[in-house]
Amino acid sequence: MKRMRLRYAGTCAGCAAPLDAGTTAWWDATARQVTCVACQAAMPAVAMPAVDVVPAGATRVPPSDPLDRGVAGASARREGERRSARRDERVRTRHPRLGGLMLALSDDPTSTKAWAKGAIGEAKVGAALEAAAHQGIEVLHDRRMPRSRANIDHLVVAPSGIGVVDAKRYQGQLERRDVGGWRRTDLRLYVDGRDQTKLVDGAAKQVAAVEAALARGPWDGVPVHGALCFVDSRVGWFAKPFRIRGVLVSWPRELVAAMVATTALDVTVRAGLLHHLARVFPRA
Repeated sequence: MKRMRLRYAGTCAGCAAPLDAGTTAWWDATARQVTCVACQAAMPAVAMPAVDVVPAGATRVPPSDPLDRGVAGASARREGERRSARRDERVRTRHPRLGGLMLALSDDPTSTKAWAKGAIGEAKVGAALEAAAHQGIEVLHDRRMPRSRANIDHLVVAPSGIGVVDAKRYQGQLERRDVGGWRRTDLRLYVDGRDQTKLVDGAAKQVAAVEAALARGPWDGVPVHGALCFVDSRVGWFAKPFRIRGVLVSWPRELVAAMVATTALDVTVRAGLLHHLARVFPRA
């Protein structure tokens, strides 16, 4: 195998991530396949010549693969601003003379304000995760899911494994209720007296997407944990996080504690995995 700058676009044989022309990667001439730098770093060390192929006449530029950690809540904030601007333009267009006054006397609809509210929640959870860096936690914010319009709020590489964290800023009491009756168990998530189990199902889909991205490479088998992290919700004095359908329902302080409670990944593996996730799940 040779490490080289690709002349043509390809797909990583390990993680299936797209590799653009000019990307530094490993080329296996026998198997005629390419492997990204992150996946190759996770494989057992083998003596391989480092060859940087540059087309004739091109300027030699040192390869770079900066880690883009993203900004917590950035895409939600942009969407809220976009919707507000569209409303402003629509009102002023329909009412050239009174549009400004109408906007001053009214507020954005709830659906628009929800984006700004969600961005604040993501920022709070992101700050709590970043503050735990000294405990071995690394975090990527606001990541785009491949072949989907959905985002993952926070991808965390921690001693316990990968955390897929969905931040929620909801008012009211957090509860786990069993609505299945005495013959069967049906655990559901309630927030402020309303069934919000759909949030658990959404988090589980994000976990499945991350597991699928790891399944065909050297990272297969790395523990992936889903979590809903609530801010501004009410919990009792002695409340503890709970799980529903495998997803942890928690709040920032307890979430960090859960992520460092066990050690499944050593420091070296975590470093390579962080770069791999940043490539597969780019900033939204």
